[in-house]
Amino acid sequence: MKNLAIALVDRPGTLAEMTDALDRAGVRIEGGGVFVVDGCGVGHFLVKDVSSARRALLAANIQVLSERDVVIPRLNQSVGGQFSHFMRRMADAGINIEVLYTDRHSQVVIVVDDIEASLAVNRAWDIEQDMLWSLFNDGLH
Repeated sequence: MKNLAIALVDRPGTLAEMTDALDRAGVRIEGGGVFVVDGCGVGHFLVKDVSSARRALLAANIQVLSERDVVIPRLNQSVGGQFSHFMRRMADAGINIEVLYTDRHSQVVIVVDDIEASLAVNRAWDIEQDMLWSLFNDGLH
């Protein structure tokens, strides 16, 4: 999956036009958000079929600003502080968070300035979480 940054005119109906174009092309929006700053709208949307999304948006005269890989950390929502701990790890690795939103499964989706470093942080996080989960399960037996 990738994040598409999309230029959106700040007027009623722009988002409907964009989602209609993607819907007609059979592209499902997996997550995202829209932000308007000083009259300029930018949407960030998570999609699986990037090629179809690009074609549909271009056909609808909607500008795709960028296509970026994302990091989707596995956070245990029932454990307090997980988001904070993961953000600290990203900061300690010198990774700048450029965009953050949630997907349709309530997972955090992150666009960063250094995808390779962030994927390394995410892999280490996953390994640690698996070890903690294993220790927790072993303690129950």
